[in-house]
Amino acid sequence: MVIAGGGPAGMMLGLLLARAGLRATLLEKHADFLRDFRGDTIHPSTLQVLHELGLADEFLRLRHTKVRQLAAAFGGRQLPIVDLGRVGVRYPFIAMIPQWDFLDFLAAAARAYRGFELRLQTEATGLLFEGERVIGVRTHAGPLAADLVVAADGRHSTLRAAAALEVIDLGAPIDVLWFRVSRRPDDPAQALVRLDAGSIVVMLDRGDYWQCAFVIAKGALEQVRARGLDAFRATLAQLMPFAAERMREIGSWDDVKLLTVQVNRLRTWFREGLLCIGDAAHAMSPVGGVGINLAIQDAVAAANILWKGNFAPSALKAVQDRREFPTRVTQQFQLLVQERILSRVLAGDADAAHPPLVLRLLSRFALLRRIPARIVGVGVRPEHVHSPAVTA
Repeated sequence: MVIAGGGPAGMMLGLLLARAGLRATLLEKHADFLRDFRGDTIHPSTLQVLHELGLADEFLRLRHTKVRQLAAAFGGRQLPIVDLGRVGVRYPFIAMIPQWDFLDFLAAAARAYRGFELRLQTEATGLLFEGERVIGVRTHAGPLAADLVVAADGRHSTLRAAAALEVIDLGAPIDVLWFRVSRRPDDPAQALVRLDAGSIVVMLDRGDYWQCAFVIAKGALEQVRARGLDAFRATLAQLMPFAAERMREIGSWDDVKLLTVQVNRLRTWFREGLLCIGDAAHAMSPVGGVGINLAIQDAVAAANILWKGNFAPSALKAVQDRREFPTRVTQQFQLLVQERILSRVLAGDADAAHPPLVLRLLSRFALLRRIPARIVGVGVRPEHVHSPAVTA
Protein backbone atom coordinates (compact mmCIF):
# COMPACT_ATOMS: atom_id res chain seq x y z
CA MET A 1 0.00 0.00 0.00
CA VAL A 2 1.10 3.56 -0.74
CA ILE A 3 -0.15 6.46 1.39
CA ALA A 4 0.32 9.92 -0.12
CA GLY A 5 0.67 12.68 2.47
CA GLY A 6 2.47 12.68 5.81
CA GLY A 7 -0.17 14.60 7.74
CA PRO A 8 -2.16 13.25 10.70
CA ALA A 9 -4.43 10.99 8.62
CA GLY A 10 -1.64 9.46 6.55
CA MET A 11 0.75 9.03 9.44
CA MET A 12 -1.83 7.41 11.73
CA LEU A 13 -2.99 5.05 8.98
CA GLY A 14 0.61 4.06 8.20
CA LEU A 15 1.25 3.35 11.88
CA LEU A 16 -1.92 1.27 12.33
CA LEU A 17 -1.46 -0.82 9.18
CA ALA A 18 2.23 -1.51 9.87
CA ARG A 19 1.24 -2.39 13.45
CA ALA A 20 -1.22 -4.91 11.98
CA GLY A 21 1.50 -6.52 9.85
CA LEU A 22 0.87 -4.86 6.47
CA ARG A 23 3.41 -3.00 4.37
CA ALA A 24 2.71 0.73 4.19
CA THR A 25 4.89 3.18 2.24
CA LEU A 26 4.20 6.78 3.24
CA LEU A 27 5.17 9.56 0.82
CA GLU A 28 5.78 13.07 2.18
CA LYS A 29 6.78 15.79 -0.25
CA HIS A 30 8.70 17.89 2.29
CA ALA A 31 12.00 17.10 3.96
CA ASP A 32 10.44 17.37 7.43
CA PHE A 33 7.17 18.32 9.12
CA LEU A 34 8.12 21.88 10.07
CA ARG A 35 5.22 23.96 8.79
CA ASP A 36 3.78 26.73 10.95
CA PHE A 37 0.10 27.49 11.55
CA ARG A 38 -1.13 23.96 11.06
CA GLY A 39 -3.71 22.21 13.21
CA ASP A 40 -2.03 21.94 16.60
CA THR A 41 -4.98 20.77 18.70
CA ILE A 42 -4.97 17.16 19.88
CA HIS A 43 -8.48 16.53 21.17
CA PRO A 44 -9.75 13.93 23.68
CA SER A 45 -10.79 11.58 20.85
CA THR A 46 -7.22 11.47 19.50
CA LEU A 47 -5.75 11.12 22.99
CA GLN A 48 -8.07 8.12 23.48
CA VAL A 49 -6.72 6.53 20.29
CA LEU A 50 -3.16 7.07 21.56
CA HIS A 51 -4.20 5.48 24.86
CA GLU A 52 -5.52 2.41 23.02
CA LEU A 53 -2.17 2.15 21.25
CA GLY A 54 -0.31 2.42 24.57
CA LEU A 55 1.23 5.73 23.50
CA ALA A 56 -0.72 8.39 25.42
CA ASP A 57 1.51 8.63 28.50
CA GLU A 58 4.64 8.95 26.36
CA PHE A 59 2.97 11.53 24.13
CA LEU A 60 1.85 13.67 27.06
CA ARG A 61 5.42 13.82 28.32
CA LEU A 62 6.15 16.04 25.31
CA ARG A 63 5.91 19.74 26.00
CA HIS A 64 2.31 20.86 25.59
CA THR A 65 -0.39 23.04 27.13
CA LYS A 66 -3.88 21.91 28.14
CA VAL A 67 -7.13 23.63 27.19
CA ARG A 68 -10.06 22.52 29.35
CA GLN A 69 -12.50 25.35 28.72
CA LEU A 70 -13.22 27.89 26.03
CA ALA A 71 -14.86 31.26 26.61
CA ALA A 72 -16.07 34.06 24.36
CA ALA A 73 -15.34 37.64 25.43
CA PHE A 74 -17.56 40.54 24.37
CA GLY A 75 -15.98 43.70 25.69
CA GLY A 76 -15.69 43.20 29.42
CA ARG A 77 -18.22 40.35 29.45
CA GLN A 78 -16.94 36.78 29.38
CA LEU A 79 -19.23 33.96 28.27
CA PRO A 80 -18.26 30.30 28.89
CA ILE A 81 -19.14 28.23 25.82
CA VAL A 82 -17.22 24.92 26.02
CA ASP A 83 -16.33 22.84 29.07
CA LEU A 84 -14.55 19.58 28.28
CA GLY A 85 -14.76 18.49 31.91
CA ARG A 86 -18.44 17.70 31.38
CA VAL A 87 -18.22 15.13 28.58
CA GLY A 88 -17.00 12.12 30.59
CA VAL A 89 -13.78 11.25 28.76
CA ARG A 90 -10.46 9.86 29.93
CA TYR A 91 -8.59 13.00 28.84
CA PRO A 92 -10.89 16.02 29.47
CA PHE A 93 -8.70 18.55 27.69
CA ILE A 94 -7.22 19.56 24.35
CA ALA A 95 -3.45 19.15 24.19
CA MET A 96 -1.88 22.09 22.35
CA ILE A 97 1.33 20.90 20.72
CA PRO A 98 3.07 21.81 17.44
CA GLN A 99 1.86 19.48 14.71
CA TRP A 100 5.44 18.68 13.69
CA ASP A 101 6.06 17.25 17.18
CA PHE A 102 2.91 15.13 16.89
CA LEU A 103 3.89 13.83 13.45
CA ASP A 104 7.48 13.13 14.52
CA PHE A 105 6.05 11.19 17.47
CA LEU A 106 3.78 9.07 15.26
CA ALA A 107 6.59 8.48 12.75
CA ALA A 108 8.88 7.21 15.50
CA ALA A 109 6.17 4.85 16.72
CA ALA A 110 5.51 3.60 13.17
CA ARG A 111 9.20 2.96 12.45
CA ALA A 112 9.18 0.33 15.17
CA TYR A 113 7.28 -1.93 12.75
CA ARG A 114 8.98 -3.68 9.86
CA GLY A 115 6.27 -2.90 7.33
CA PHE A 116 6.45 0.90 7.65
CA GLU A 117 8.54 3.02 5.29
CA LEU A 118 8.59 6.83 5.29
CA ARG A 119 9.93 8.47 2.13
CA LEU A 120 10.56 12.17 2.66
CA GLN A 121 10.95 14.59 -0.25
CA THR A 122 8.83 12.27 -2.35
CA GLU A 123 5.67 13.80 -3.75
CA ALA A 124 2.85 11.86 -5.38
CA THR A 125 2.25 13.87 -8.54
CA GLY A 126 -0.31 11.66 -10.24
CA LEU A 127 -1.92 8.24 -10.51
CA LEU A 128 -1.08 5.13 -12.49
CA PHE A 129 -4.03 3.42 -14.15
CA GLU A 130 -4.77 0.04 -15.67
CA GLY A 131 -8.04 0.67 -17.41
CA GLU A 132 -10.25 2.27 -14.74
CA ARG A 133 -8.31 0.79 -11.82
CA VAL A 134 -5.65 2.77 -9.94
CA ILE A 135 -2.49 0.67 -9.70
CA GLY A 136 0.01 3.13 -8.20
CA VAL A 137 1.31 6.68 -8.15
CA ARG A 138 3.66 8.84 -10.14
CA THR A 139 6.47 10.60 -8.29
CA HIS A 140 9.45 12.73 -9.33
CA ALA A 141 11.57 9.68 -8.52
CA GLY A 142 9.55 7.49 -10.86
CA PRO A 143 6.39 5.36 -10.80
CA LEU A 144 5.47 3.37 -7.70
CA ALA A 145 3.06 0.43 -7.97
CA ALA A 146 0.60 -0.32 -5.18
CA ASP A 147 -2.34 -2.63 -4.56
CA LEU A 148 -4.04 0.34 -2.88
CA VAL A 149 -3.30 4.07 -2.96
CA VAL A 150 -4.59 6.18 -0.07
CA ALA A 151 -4.83 9.90 -0.80
CA ALA A 152 -4.16 11.76 2.45
CA ASP A 153 -2.59 14.73 0.68
CA GLY A 154 -4.79 17.48 2.06
CA ARG A 155 -7.50 19.86 0.94
CA HIS A 156 -5.65 20.65 -2.30
CA SER A 157 -5.25 16.93 -3.02
CA THR A 158 -3.42 16.22 -6.25
CA LEU A 159 -4.60 12.61 -6.27
CA ARG A 160 -8.31 13.26 -5.83
CA ALA A 161 -8.08 15.69 -8.75
CA ALA A 162 -6.24 13.08 -10.82
CA ALA A 163 -9.00 10.59 -10.00
CA ALA A 164 -11.67 13.10 -11.16
CA LEU A 165 -13.67 12.65 -7.96
CA GLU A 166 -16.58 15.08 -7.58
CA VAL A 167 -16.24 17.71 -4.84
CA ILE A 168 -19.35 19.12 -3.13
CA ASP A 169 -18.59 22.71 -2.06
CA LEU A 170 -20.58 23.73 1.02
CA GLY A 171 -19.27 27.31 1.08
CA ALA A 172 -17.40 29.29 3.70
CA PRO A 173 -18.08 32.97 4.43
CA ILE A 174 -14.78 33.48 6.26
CA ASP A 175 -11.02 33.35 5.87
CA VAL A 176 -8.46 33.40 8.69
CA LEU A 177 -5.25 35.35 9.26
CA TRP A 178 -2.80 33.51 11.52
CA PHE A 179 -0.13 35.26 13.56
CA ARG A 180 1.55 35.02 16.94
CA VAL A 181 2.43 37.29 19.81
CA SER A 182 4.39 36.54 22.97
CA ARG A 183 2.60 35.36 26.10
CA ARG A 184 3.32 36.50 29.66
CA PRO A 185 2.68 34.61 32.92
CA ASP A 186 -0.02 37.07 34.01
CA ASP A 187 -2.00 36.76 30.76
CA PRO A 188 -5.45 35.08 30.86
CA ALA A 189 -5.19 31.41 31.76
CA GLN A 190 -7.52 29.93 29.16
CA ALA A 191 -8.11 29.95 25.43
CA LEU A 192 -10.35 32.79 24.38
CA VAL A 193 -12.55 33.90 21.52
CA ARG A 194 -12.66 37.71 21.57
CA LEU A 195 -15.40 39.40 19.60
CA ASP A 196 -16.40 42.96 18.89
CA ALA A 197 -18.65 44.46 16.26
CA GLY A 198 -16.90 43.62 12.99
CA SER A 199 -13.91 41.78 14.52
CA ILE A 200 -13.11 38.29 15.85
CA VAL A 201 -9.85 36.87 17.15
CA VAL A 202 -9.20 33.42 18.63
CA MET A 203 -6.27 33.08 21.04
CA LEU A 204 -4.67 29.70 21.72
CA ASP A 205 -2.19 29.32 24.56
CA ARG A 206 1.07 27.84 23.26
CA GLY A 207 3.06 28.29 26.46
CA ASP A 208 5.41 31.17 25.68
CA TYR A 209 3.27 32.69 22.92
CA TRP A 210 -0.30 33.08 21.75
CA GLN A 211 -1.21 31.52 18.42
CA CYS A 212 -3.91 33.83 17.12
CA ALA A 213 -6.51 33.56 14.38
CA PHE A 214 -8.06 36.80 13.14
CA VAL A 215 -11.28 36.00 11.30
CA ILE A 216 -12.14 38.06 8.21
CA ALA A 217 -14.92 37.93 5.64
CA LYS A 218 -14.20 35.68 2.66
CA GLY A 219 -11.86 37.43 0.24
CA ALA A 220 -11.36 40.51 2.46
CA LEU A 221 -7.57 40.22 2.79
CA GLU A 222 -6.82 43.03 0.34
CA GLN A 223 -9.21 45.35 2.19
CA VAL A 224 -7.47 44.57 5.47
CA ARG A 225 -4.06 45.21 3.95
CA ALA A 226 -5.23 48.40 2.26
CA ARG A 227 -6.10 49.88 5.65
CA GLY A 228 -2.47 49.37 6.65
CA LEU A 229 -0.53 47.39 9.22
CA ASP A 230 -0.97 50.06 11.90
CA ALA A 231 -4.76 49.85 11.58
CA PHE A 232 -4.54 46.05 11.80
CA ARG A 233 -2.43 46.30 14.96
CA ALA A 234 -4.86 48.84 16.44
CA THR A 235 -7.82 46.52 15.87
CA LEU A 236 -5.97 43.68 17.56
CA ALA A 237 -4.95 45.90 20.47
CA GLN A 238 -8.62 46.74 21.03
CA LEU A 239 -9.55 43.06 21.00
CA MET A 240 -6.61 42.04 23.22
CA PRO A 241 -6.04 45.04 25.51
CA PHE A 242 -3.82 43.05 27.91
CA ALA A 243 -1.36 42.53 25.03
CA ALA A 244 -1.85 45.83 23.21
CA GLU A 245 1.81 46.86 23.24
CA ARG A 246 2.84 43.42 21.95
CA MET A 247 1.08 43.97 18.65
CA ARG A 248 4.34 45.65 17.54
CA GLU A 249 5.73 42.12 17.38
CA ILE A 250 3.84 41.84 14.09
CA GLY A 251 6.63 43.50 12.15
CA SER A 252 5.25 43.17 8.62
CA TRP A 253 2.57 41.41 6.63
CA ASP A 254 5.05 38.55 6.25
CA ASP A 255 4.24 37.69 9.88
CA VAL A 256 0.56 37.19 8.97
CA LYS A 257 -0.42 34.02 7.10
CA LEU A 258 -3.68 33.60 5.20
CA LEU A 259 -5.76 30.43 5.55
CA THR A 260 -8.34 30.33 2.77
CA VAL A 261 -11.18 28.49 4.47
CA GLN A 262 -12.92 25.71 2.57
CA VAL A 263 -15.76 23.45 3.64
CA ASN A 264 -16.33 20.64 1.16
CA ARG A 265 -16.46 16.89 0.80
CA LEU A 266 -16.25 14.30 -1.93
CA ARG A 267 -19.46 12.72 -3.16
CA THR A 268 -17.58 9.43 -3.46
CA TRP A 269 -14.36 8.95 -1.49
CA PHE A 270 -12.94 6.11 -3.58
CA ARG A 271 -12.57 4.38 -6.88
CA GLU A 272 -11.06 0.97 -7.56
CA GLY A 273 -7.52 1.02 -6.13
CA LEU A 274 -7.86 4.46 -4.48
CA LEU A 275 -9.27 5.76 -1.17
CA CYS A 276 -9.33 9.38 0.05
CA ILE A 277 -9.30 10.23 3.77
CA GLY A 278 -8.80 13.32 5.92
CA ASP A 279 -8.85 16.70 4.21
CA ALA A 280 -8.52 14.99 0.83
CA ALA A 281 -12.02 13.59 1.43
CA HIS A 282 -13.50 16.51 3.36
CA ALA A 283 -12.01 19.96 3.92
CA MET A 284 -13.09 21.35 7.29
CA SER A 285 -13.48 24.88 8.60
CA PRO A 286 -11.09 25.85 11.43
CA VAL A 287 -14.17 26.23 13.68
CA GLY A 288 -13.53 24.03 16.70
CA GLY A 289 -10.12 22.92 15.43
CA VAL A 290 -11.62 19.51 14.64
CA GLY A 291 -9.99 18.86 11.25
CA ILE A 292 -6.93 17.02 12.55
CA ASN A 293 -9.03 14.87 14.85
CA LEU A 294 -11.59 13.99 12.19
CA ALA A 295 -8.66 12.95 9.98
CA ILE A 296 -7.35 10.69 12.75
CA GLN A 297 -10.80 9.12 13.10
CA ASP A 298 -10.83 8.42 9.35
CA ALA A 299 -7.47 6.66 9.66
CA VAL A 300 -8.62 4.49 12.56
CA ALA A 301 -11.81 3.50 10.75
CA ALA A 302 -9.86 2.72 7.56
CA ALA A 303 -7.36 0.55 9.45
CA ASN A 304 -10.16 -1.31 11.22
CA ILE A 305 -11.64 -2.24 7.83
CA LEU A 306 -8.53 -2.67 5.65
CA TRP A 307 -6.04 -4.43 7.94
CA LYS A 308 -7.01 -7.88 6.59
CA GLY A 309 -5.74 -6.84 3.14
CA ASN A 310 -9.13 -6.69 1.40
CA PHE A 311 -8.94 -3.56 -0.77
CA ALA A 312 -11.95 -4.30 -2.96
CA PRO A 313 -14.29 -1.39 -3.77
CA SER A 314 -16.80 -2.80 -1.27
CA ALA A 315 -14.22 -2.42 1.52
CA LEU A 316 -13.38 1.13 0.42
CA LYS A 317 -17.09 1.95 0.35
CA ALA A 318 -17.36 0.61 3.90
CA VAL A 319 -14.82 3.22 5.02
CA GLN A 320 -16.87 6.03 3.47
CA ASP A 321 -20.09 4.59 4.90
CA ARG A 322 -18.53 4.57 8.35
CA ARG A 323 -17.13 8.12 8.22
CA GLU A 324 -19.51 10.09 5.99
CA PHE A 325 -22.20 10.62 8.63
CA PRO A 326 -19.77 12.05 11.24
CA THR A 327 -18.31 14.29 8.54
CA ARG A 328 -21.72 15.63 7.51
CA VAL A 329 -22.80 16.35 11.09
CA THR A 330 -19.52 18.07 11.96
CA GLN A 331 -19.61 20.21 8.84
CA GLN A 332 -23.21 21.22 9.57
CA PHE A 333 -22.12 22.27 13.06
CA GLN A 334 -19.32 24.35 11.55
CA LEU A 335 -21.64 25.96 9.00
CA LEU A 336 -24.08 26.83 11.79
CA VAL A 337 -21.33 28.56 13.78
CA GLN A 338 -20.07 30.38 10.68
CA GLU A 339 -23.51 31.63 9.66
CA ARG A 340 -25.21 32.26 13.03
CA ILE A 341 -22.26 33.67 14.95
CA LEU A 342 -19.17 34.57 12.93
CA SER A 343 -20.89 36.16 9.94
CA ARG A 344 -23.20 38.18 12.21
CA VAL A 345 -20.33 39.53 14.27
CA LEU A 346 -18.25 40.40 11.19
CA ALA A 347 -21.24 42.21 9.71
CA GLY A 348 -21.60 44.28 12.88
CA ASP A 349 -24.97 42.70 13.81
CA ALA A 350 -23.73 41.65 17.27
CA ASP A 351 -21.77 43.63 19.83
CA ALA A 352 -20.76 43.53 23.46
CA ALA A 353 -24.26 44.46 24.59
CA HIS A 354 -26.05 41.99 22.30
CA PRO A 355 -24.06 38.78 21.79
CA PRO A 356 -25.63 36.19 19.47
CA LEU A 357 -28.44 34.22 21.13
CA VAL A 358 -26.55 30.92 20.78
CA LEU A 359 -23.69 32.23 22.91
CA ARG A 360 -26.04 33.71 25.50
CA LEU A 361 -27.76 30.34 25.88
CA LEU A 362 -24.47 28.45 26.17
CA SER A 363 -23.29 30.90 28.80
CA ARG A 364 -26.47 30.61 30.84
CA PHE A 365 -27.04 26.84 30.75
CA ALA A 366 -24.10 24.61 31.67
CA LEU A 367 -25.92 21.57 30.29
CA LEU A 368 -25.95 23.11 26.81
CA ARG A 369 -22.17 23.54 26.90
CA ARG A 370 -21.87 19.77 26.71
CA ILE A 371 -23.09 19.84 23.09
CA PRO A 372 -20.20 21.82 21.53
CA ALA A 373 -17.81 20.16 23.99
CA ARG A 374 -18.93 16.74 22.76
CA ILE A 375 -18.72 17.70 19.07
CA VAL A 376 -15.33 19.40 19.45
CA GLY A 377 -13.74 17.07 21.98
CA VAL A 378 -15.09 13.63 21.07
CA GLY A 379 -16.84 13.99 17.76
CA VAL A 380 -19.73 12.11 16.23
CA ARG A 381 -19.27 8.33 16.23
CA PRO A 382 -15.76 8.23 17.74
CA GLU A 383 -13.53 5.42 16.48
CA HIS A 384 -11.61 2.89 18.55
CA VAL A 385 -8.65 0.78 17.52
CA HIS A 386 -9.76 -2.74 16.52
CA SER A 387 -6.88 -3.59 14.18
CA PRO A 388 -4.43 -6.08 15.76
CA ALA A 389 -0.79 -5.57 16.68
CA VAL A 390 2.20 -7.62 15.59
CA THR A 391 5.41 -7.57 17.59
CA ALA A 392 7.29 -4.33 17.01
